[in-house]
Amino acid sequence: MTVRMDVHYSTGNQEWATPPEIFDPLNAEFGFTLDVCARPWNAKCARFFSPEQDGLIEPWSGRCFMNPPYGNVIRHWVRKAYDETVLLRNAELTVCLLPARTDTAWWHDYCLKGEIRFIRGRVYFQRERERERA
Repeated sequence: MTVRMDVHYSTGNQEWATPPEIFDPLNAEFGFTLDVCARPWNAKCARFFSPEQDGLIEPWSGRCFMNPPYGNVIRHWVRKAYDETVLLRNAELTVCLLPARTDTAWWHDYCLKGEIRFIRGRVYFQRERERERA
């Protein structure tokens, strides 16, 4: 039996903006100070790490928000969030917006050790060109 995973990564574009209806209530609850993987067009905090700064290398601090690029690299971001928040205690907290991939090692190794909240329905992310038209 062959399992096709390409349906999960079908757009080719792995960078999306978190919609305000998702981010705003979380920000009101947690008061984020750092967006750990963003670009200027989709950053949710005044302080953010762009790809050039590489949030996978930089130390995190404060109250972190993470909407990582999806695809195979997501496991690296989830591990970094766990390391910075739980092991190193550099970050006070990290909230991650992730797909519920409960069959993956990263989900079991890191996500199950934190608080999990599920979003009902499909999340519609915004691409940069869609933002420019808005």
